[in-house]
Amino acid sequence: MLDEDTRNAIALKRFSLISPVINRQVTNNIAYYCKITEKPIEMPHYGARKYAPKTIESWYCDYMRGGLDALKPRPRGDKGGSRRISEELGEKILGKKKCYPKAPNTVIYEMLVKEGLINPAQISISTVYRYLKSLRQKVNITTDEEEKEMKRFSQEYINELWQTDAMYGIYIKDGKKKRQTYLFAYLDDCSRVCCHGQFYFSQNFETLRHSFKEALLKRGLPTLLFTDNAKIYRSQQFELICASLGVTLIHSKPLEPNTRGKIERFFLTVRKRFLSTLDANSIKDIDDLNSRFFKWLDRDYNKKPHTSLGGLTPLDLYMSQINRAKLCSDPKLMDEKFLLRKRRTVHHDGTFSIDKVLFETSTRFGGFSVEVRYEPSWLDEPFKPLLIYMDDKPVGEARRVNFQDNAHIKRRGRPPSNSTGKVESLENEHLEDTKAEQTISFTQMMEEEN
Repeated sequence: MLDEDTRNAIALKRFSLISPVINRQVTNNIAYYCKITEKPIEMPHYGARKYAPKTIESWYCDYMRGGLDALKPRPRGDKGGSRRISEELGEKILGKKKCYPKAPNTVIYEMLVKEGLINPAQISISTVYRYLKSLRQKVNITTDEEEKEMKRFSQEYINELWQTDAMYGIYIKDGKKKRQTYLFAYLDDCSRVCCHGQFYFSQNFETLRHSFKEALLKRGLPTLLFTDNAKIYRSQQFELICASLGVTLIHSKPLEPNTRGKIERFFLTVRKRFLSTLDANSIKDIDDLNSRFFKWLDRDYNKKPHTSLGGLTPLDLYMSQINRAKLCSDPKLMDEKFLLRKRRTVHHDGTFSIDKVLFETSTRFGGFSVEVRYEPSWLDEPFKPLLIYMDDKPVGEARRVNFQDNAHIKRRGRPPSNSTGKVESLENEHLEDTKAEQTISFTQMMEEEN
């Protein structure tokens, strides 16, 4: 049985393969499917596997019908077969075949038996033969490296590609101490307009999440988001956010910063034209620094003629194609897309913990694995509920446990165990009757008091 993180990773990998078709970056879908299936595809959990073009097309159809959740593999039984060969043994078989590429499979099998790596009573020669046949293309991979070719590029339309990165800023006052600042910025590849830029005291996932959301609210949704290989950009939470928005997240190759030349050039402009004019001692706090930076973006950078744009300003070029921007029409839906997601198994008393804080929900979810979605700030608000999802559908809420109040609440009868029930019955029960709970919730307590 695959765990939820593995299923998410597989779904994200499948989305990355079909995203060029979703975003209309290819002119011939069938030709694209054939091209990407010429070689084995490295898939989370499964490793390198050969897929048929029809399989990729089926993933596209699944996504169009059910979104990202439809790309998750469905639980199924293990039929054995080639799974008799473990990953460790598979590597040794492959290594032996590479050492003796001209040797027949029968000889490879005899070598492995002689070395004690294979027990003939457990693994037959036909099993090894099928395993090597499935990896034939991987065995014959050439070691000749293709000549690297670097060419300048620019997208034709706005919001087709954004480049993003983080830059070390200046030290400013934070109370009685001075702290390092970091600038997170998003640059539109076509117009060179800075979609959003902001200084923070840290460079972690929360600052990335906040800055990216601000950029989307200002300039709309990009088709592609181009980043480096930093840990925060490769986090599964960020990949889930991008995938749920329909944004394709791509990463540059390691040790090749020149592929992100536009954002690096923007940072150089920030250092020369903005930071060089600042007196760090005159900056009151981080808000004061950002206020000055926003004014500089609006009055200087975005409205300054750019040589590569034929003398146009980044803002003028962006506004000339503003009809192509996919702006956010529902801020509440955007907020929902950016909620953190964590998988938790609910105890039979209806409780679970997030960041060492105990929460309670309906005991109907006892024994079930649910997805908890929330904003980090909600953990500091005692009466703020966290959202409970099952199968990507909202089914309930959870609130922080108040042990003192629960100690004086009269318990109701314990409902029968439903650990073998179906998810659909949980959803129906939650909608039809939300009052019959073993543990009294904060909402119910407040209603009784009123």
